[in-house]
Amino acid sequence: MNAKKLLAPAALLLAGALSLSACSGGGTDNAAGGNVEMTLWQNSTTGAGQQFWKDAIAAFEKANPTVKITMQSVQNEDMDGKLQTALNAGDAPDIFLQRGGGKMAAMVNANQLMDLTDKISDSVKSEISEGSFKAETYQDKVWAMPLAVLPSGFWYSSDLFTQAGISADPKTIDELEQAVDKLKATGVAPIALGGKDAWPAAHWYYNFALRECSPKTIEATGDSKDFSDECWLKAAQDLSDFAATEPFNDGFLTTSAQQGAGSSAGLVANHQAAMELMGAWDPGVIASLTPDEKPLPDLAWFPFPEIDGGAGEPGSMMGGVDGYSCSAKAPKECADFLNFIASAEQQKAYYAAFNAPPVNTVAQEAVSEDYLKAVLAAYNEAPFVTQWLDTVLGQNVGNALNVAVVDLLAGKSSPDQMIESVASAAKKG
Repeated sequence: MNAKKLLAPAALLLAGALSLSACSGGGTDNAAGGNVEMTLWQNSTTGAGQQFWKDAIAAFEKANPTVKITMQSVQNEDMDGKLQTALNAGDAPDIFLQRGGGKMAAMVNANQLMDLTDKISDSVKSEISEGSFKAETYQDKVWAMPLAVLPSGFWYSSDLFTQAGISADPKTIDELEQAVDKLKATGVAPIALGGKDAWPAAHWYYNFALRECSPKTIEATGDSKDFSDECWLKAAQDLSDFAATEPFNDGFLTTSAQQGAGSSAGLVANHQAAMELMGAWDPGVIASLTPDEKPLPDLAWFPFPEIDGGAGEPGSMMGGVDGYSCSAKAPKECADFLNFIASAEQQKAYYAAFNAPPVNTVAQEAVSEDYLKAVLAAYNEAPFVTQWLDTVLGQNVGNALNVAVVDLLAGKSSPDQMIESVASAAKKG
């Protein structure tokens, strides 16, 4: 994979539906026996994804008999809040999902993360691109191990597209609107959206902003939290105009993203909706929700369409790299475990479990699905890749943005009011 310019540190989401049991943080070194105990928080709570972590832990423990790792599966939408509470209480897990961006920067500035810069093995460095490590870098130091490439795009049923007479992937918003009209005529929901969880709705705004705003503006706003550039308002208007065509499933505001057959991913998995805008973890989530819990045979992918007159660089992509961090108090074996799960062998297992593009370039050679090959090709060719905007902006401003997008889609605010609410949240910090 070519190195690329990623905006601030990145990371991501996957799937979930289990609550966190008792908080247990801070690794311990048993002085009597020399045994090391660590805790791991990850957000895959069912199926092959959760099994990957169980198998990886078992394999690492077998190779390192003095190490014991206890795993907690945390429902995705609960992860940020529970993790922040644990970090602030000084009771953080030793190993945990790292979303990156402003969220990771805040952890670094609070001295809550282990510096991994000199702890990454030479073999891992040789097999993971510079750009992927850049996604986990802040102040010239690496704070998380990249594990998966997770750019955004449309995951769709090629069978439903064919039935609707759609012969080519939409390349512009006008073509996407035409596809929506054709799909409506067949009686299927054109686009699935899990608005209940807020962030899937906000992904629509992120992608419109990527088309309207220049890379320079996006980078600057990530630092300044200044939304005065007119591109931010244009993106809100673009989303408002598109939503007015009624492209989403009925009840999208109360639909969850990834939990059950009635979720947005479930609607695609069961051919009740034709497509969904989501990150590259979506194939695995969709597969877990098909009737036979196997990958959707007619799944395909295309990037977010271009718009006329925008300042964004054509081909730019939203999304980044999923990573894992060690807490500042974690034992040195935490870095050893991260090197282990970033190895080519474990990365191939990660790809098989999650049906998502691995970050390890050797493991990428095992990718066989056309849709994942298309994602990797688009990612490698993209002139600019930025992390999800809520991650870039940090938890407070990012959450305010997500809520503001939902309010816009619900008809509770206008594009102007949406930007005003986000700017107000930015001033409060």
